[in-house]
Amino acid sequence: MTIGPFDAQENWALRIKSGGPFYEPVSTLKSGYTFGVFDPSGDILFRDYEGIYQQNTRFLSRLEVRINGEKPLLISSKVAEDNSAMIVHMTNADIETESRNALSRGLVHMNRLKYIWNNACYERFRLCNFDRSDRLVKIEINFAADFADLFEVRGQKRIRRGRCWSELKSEACVILRYFGLDGLERKTSVKLEPAPKRLDTASAMFEFSLGPGGEGEFVMRIGCEDDEESVFGLVQEFCSSLDTARRALRVSGQRAVTLDSSDSLFNELTRRSAADLNMLLTETPFGPYPFAGIPWFSTPFGRDGILTALFTLWADPSIAKGVLTFLAATQAEEIVLEADAEPGKILREMHDGEMARLQEVPLARHYGSIDATPLFVLLAGEYYKRTGDLHAIRELWPKIEAALNWIETYGDADGDGFVEYHEDTDSLINYGWRGSRDAIFHEDGQLAEGPIALCEVQAYVYGAKRHAAALASLLDRPIVAATLSREAEMLRKNFEAAFWCDDLSTYALALDGTKRPCRVISSNSGHALLTGIASPERGRRVAETLLGTNCFSGWGVRTIADTAARYNPISYHNGSVWPHDNAIIAIGLARYGLKPFVSRLFSGLFYAAGFTDLRRIPELFCGFSGGELDAPTAYPGACIPHACASAAVFAFVQSTVGISFEQGAQEIRFERPVLPQFLDYLHLRGLRARDGVLDVLLRRRGSGASVSVTRREGRVPMVIMR
Repeated sequence: MTIGPFDAQENWALRIKSGGPFYEPVSTLKSGYTFGVFDPSGDILFRDYEGIYQQNTRFLSRLEVRINGEKPLLISSKVAEDNSAMIVHMTNADIETESRNALSRGLVHMNRLKYIWNNACYERFRLCNFDRSDRLVKIEINFAADFADLFEVRGQKRIRRGRCWSELKSEACVILRYFGLDGLERKTSVKLEPAPKRLDTASAMFEFSLGPGGEGEFVMRIGCEDDEESVFGLVQEFCSSLDTARRALRVSGQRAVTLDSSDSLFNELTRRSAADLNMLLTETPFGPYPFAGIPWFSTPFGRDGILTALFTLWADPSIAKGVLTFLAATQAEEIVLEADAEPGKILREMHDGEMARLQEVPLARHYGSIDATPLFVLLAGEYYKRTGDLHAIRELWPKIEAALNWIETYGDADGDGFVEYHEDTDSLINYGWRGSRDAIFHEDGQLAEGPIALCEVQAYVYGAKRHAAALASLLDRPIVAATLSREAEMLRKNFEAAFWCDDLSTYALALDGTKRPCRVISSNSGHALLTGIASPERGRRVAETLLGTNCFSGWGVRTIADTAARYNPISYHNGSVWPHDNAIIAIGLARYGLKPFVSRLFSGLFYAAGFTDLRRIPELFCGFSGGELDAPTAYPGACIPHACASAAVFAFVQSTVGISFEQGAQEIRFERPVLPQFLDYLHLRGLRARDGVLDVLLRRRGSGASVSVTRREGRVPMVIMR
């Protein structure tokens, strides 16, 4: 069965099959490799994708809480701003019985506080009786674990599965077990303190006799791959682990620049984006890596990790170092056809679930990406510009050379100077970021046949060779540097000749196997501006095209113009709006000095985020045009949070204020700084250069912005270029 990016039909049908669209409110928590998706009440019940997951496996598939046999009424629910915990307030529903325990609604308050830490989900339940009479309150908890692989949850059917069973280990502990077809045993522990009145392998029941104003409390721990007894009591463990988890988040968040502005909504957006990135950042054996998104992509993705690192590089270069180290360690070293691996190629994605281990899906380590390899080299070059860390570049250089060799040996199989792909396996159809089956087509709607040379990939290769040439010079390899520079210039000339469509004022989406241009106006052409492969005059024309009425929805640039043959605003890739796509375009626009266009893009995304719950930027949203009273239309299946989308706001800030680090990261520059209309001022705190730290305040002044230093530690020259 083909496994790859969801196309429009698969996405829509799969993700609403549980009775409602995916974008109905859910709450997500994550720590390390463990994440949870809960309904607003904190339960796991109604939607097929809810659960507690670890290593691509769902370790808890049901969690249902009842008060005296009835579902509680939700009062409020929120996830803390730093994503450390979920807090839920509930009360009892009307409970009519013939006994003295009949309850009118709103007499018993229940507070639920849950968080994830060290492979476990902790939860504390607190009860309070606000009735004037004594009440017997029964709290029932039903639980189950199906140990479904994430690809099963995504909709793939399996002919065979392993065996599930459970055991009552003690009066306060149940172990749910699964022996997989891969020979591994997976287990979920359900521990409670104090011991409940009744406990079996599927439920627990607590009884509290509460007088007026009386209170009760118990703690539950859902552990993944864990059945060890705690050294301390569970209540003490709950409190100490919560403190540790919050402290770890604070320490992790202190690495990055913080933003404060004149607009409270923007402040919410930046804080939430930073918190989401911090949550998605996962410590791997090779260093920290931003997992792509929850729930479908909580795992390393090459392209997503690189783009997230690129967007946040100015604010937190440690993310880029972790991404480069991880991808260097997992770089392909030999040809493996089923994994689409070739020497020097950079990872597309990796999974560690049962189905990947059994090769029921070819994604344990999969390399089916045409763009991750040049982007890896590009990120290495940008990382050096930001940090001046030549030691890291020396260590990475063999991997950079291997990636460059892949570009020449495997990426350009027909020797025409362009990097292209042809589907050699059944795992994917299109290998660029728009991976849906119908994403690459001609102006009449006919699908392009390979080998396919994507517009944006040539721009990435151009940028990779330019950066690699600069790095080679630093490493005293002048012949390599000259060769790469010459190849980059030749690619630029060939690209302009083959891809430019003068009557469309844009670059072709791609070249097909016969070298015929796919004459489709697409956001991909905006990526050409990222690395400077486009001429200045054509760069401006591309900007005018993408910000025109056919491409710009009001919330962002659509993936394709609404005049394209396959335009569909509710498709995954053919007319939707992707924040990360717009962020790449914004960086490119700034490179060409087109700041008014950047501000327009920034404003569209900002106002779109204002309509979202928790001020989160989703993975994508539909491409419908925005009117005066309209809100952006949510896409039913978007990951929230999503690393690239959360990082997009940092790319937009960089693009508007024009910040860069020069002279081996000793000097901070602001090139033609501006602020969008919704910001009167923007304060950047903690800008770290090689020899010190700056806090910088920008204020909107007419069509530009003033820049002043509010704090300086160490020696950090600052240059403002008008």
